[in-house]
Amino acid sequence: MILGVSDWLGSKMGIDATVIRIAFVIGVLFFGVGLGIYLILWLVKIITS
Repeated sequence: MILGVSDWLGSKMGIDATVIRIAFVIGVLFFGVGLGIYLILWLVKIITS
């Protein structure tokens, strides 16, 4: 995605970034929480870098 959260999270968890991107899209479409979680993880990424 735009901010690199999927790649960062994938490397931390040992999961392919594509799986994480699909999870974010499903979260946005079905539950409406994917975008909020994405932004929170982006902030965590910035703080820990």
